[in-house]
Amino acid sequence: STRTGLVKPCRRLSPLPVVQISERPLVHQESLPKLPVPPLKQTCARYLASLEPLISEEEMTHTRELMDDFLRPGGVGERLQKSLERRARKTDNWLSDWWMQSAYLDSRMPVAMYTSPGVVLPKMHFQDRQGQIRFASKLIAGVLDFKSMIDSETLPVEYLGGKPLCMDQYYQVLTSCRIPGPKRDTVVNYAIGKTPPSHITVVHNFQFFVLDVYNSDGSPLTVDQIYVQLEKIWNSSLQTNKEPVGILTSNHRNTWGKAYNNLIKDKTNKESVRAIQKSIFTVCLDAPMPRVSDEMYHNKVAAQMLHGGGSRWNSGNRWFDKTLQFIVGEDGSCGLTYEHAPAEGPPIVFLVDHVVDYMKRSETVRTPMIPLPMPQKLRFNITPEIKKDIEKAKQNMNIMVHELDVRVLNFTNYGRKFPKSHKMSPDAFIQMALQLAYYRMYQTCCPTYESASLRMFRLGRTEAIRSTTTESLQFTKAMDDPSKHVQKAALLEKAIKVHREHTHMAIHGQGIERHMLGLKMMAIEDLTSLPEIFMDTSFAVSTHFNLYTSQVGSKTDCVMCFGPMVPDGYGICYNPMDDHINFAVTAFNSCEETNATKLSQFLEDSLLDMKTLLEQVSKTQ
Repeated sequence: STRTGLVKPCRRLSPLPVVQISERPLVHQESLPKLPVPPLKQTCARYLASLEPLISEEEMTHTRELMDDFLRPGGVGERLQKSLERRARKTDNWLSDWWMQSAYLDSRMPVAMYTSPGVVLPKMHFQDRQGQIRFASKLIAGVLDFKSMIDSETLPVEYLGGKPLCMDQYYQVLTSCRIPGPKRDTVVNYAIGKTPPSHITVVHNFQFFVLDVYNSDGSPLTVDQIYVQLEKIWNSSLQTNKEPVGILTSNHRNTWGKAYNNLIKDKTNKESVRAIQKSIFTVCLDAPMPRVSDEMYHNKVAAQMLHGGGSRWNSGNRWFDKTLQFIVGEDGSCGLTYEHAPAEGPPIVFLVDHVVDYMKRSETVRTPMIPLPMPQKLRFNITPEIKKDIEKAKQNMNIMVHELDVRVLNFTNYGRKFPKSHKMSPDAFIQMALQLAYYRMYQTCCPTYESASLRMFRLGRTEAIRSTTTESLQFTKAMDDPSKHVQKAALLEKAIKVHREHTHMAIHGQGIERHMLGLKMMAIEDLTSLPEIFMDTSFAVSTHFNLYTSQVGSKTDCVMCFGPMVPDGYGICYNPMDDHINFAVTAFNSCEETNATKLSQFLEDSLLDMKTLLEQVSKTQ
């Protein structure tokens, strides 16, 4: 099952906050089960139940009628289900190509902020270019160390509940790049081929360089060697008046698609672009950002990882189509941003954990200092037309930067150990705190998306858990109702239990969201008109996720962040550590109703109130 215009994905395996066992990944990949197609009646019943807290009684009556029609014996529902089951038999994964297309490659929104997440690493204490270059050198060596596990296929297989997980995404993040198209993008993976590329791209002051990271005998450059090369790059890119060609990649995809075709008409430009696309990954040596107070620092850096801070700062010091871009600022702010199409958060975070571990180890390798060739600077011929495209991209990026509000909340009162001590799932507990915070702010609940991994299945990506349930709504309503004092804890427990059940179903391929998408995609392929159930207001309402959330757990004290999924919504990512929780909350400033700072405050209060609630209960027991 090759994806259109894509390289056939390698059949190999990947990691999560899970058990790792070293063994040949290939053996496992073949034995992974295929993603099932859930029973039609089960999904339809669960879909109706998920609408209950969200829509009015009369809308519900209307939707039930449409559902009865959809499910009538020999009707359209059964037909689509049969087609979907046929597709599942014929492909490695009935969902993955559709998902890659519909979630990423067909989307025309800019990747920066709209789909590409940022990751903030703990602040480093260097304040100058030596520190910056030293850190970047170690980081590059760490990523190459990770790459050696991928190349030799010795990456430990991850297990969840005793079941091996699909490792394929690990083989898609290095040496890959998104390529803009006029109507749809593609992702190309250059690692699969006779001579896989052996260089990375380094950007400094908007200037791109090719840095070969392997010696002629195939051994990776040592930290010292990389340092020498980065120093050369730094020194030969001191002029700051260069055209930021990279900012073109932050544009709306159709605009960038046109500019791209225009850019690569020129042979030199085409070769330069190709060198960036083929590189193993990109390292952005960022200029220092304006100084801010300590409390604002995290918000500022999270924004820098998402978009670079605007055209005056580092937004032109990127190639947003590149799958992996590590960002190292001269002022000690570090992290990365990644293009989301080839992989989910967990493999990226596993890679980050590996690199951070590697950087902590002492360096014993002393290198014979053989002179290394000067890294090659990539040239661009900027025509007046391309200059106009760049100016437009700068304007758009600056509007987007002002548009996005980012709040990092370091919640220090407790971490995942606390809900565990009360025999509650930390993830479900945090999701209920989000429900409570939203309810307190708006006096109503909203459609909530939490991503869950489908990596138990071959080429599995994600499923959505709908966190807003009848039970979560009952809990949030009771929380501030004095007459419900006695029931609160029991209602919380019940809501958490339901969330656990939904999570279990989602990771075992029995979720609602992707099955509904599959039926809809099948209808688009098979039928002349879309079934009523997909044209229904309730369907639109329930998929308008005002809360778009994800837990990305990491050993490193980092936080991932991403933009909201809808104009009037929030993007919330969290990393629960043992004794604290890192949250990143984003919202758009242009929306009057949303406010990331305010929601963060409600979230903090909700987490504290839920702790008090459980402590009162255990006192009385």
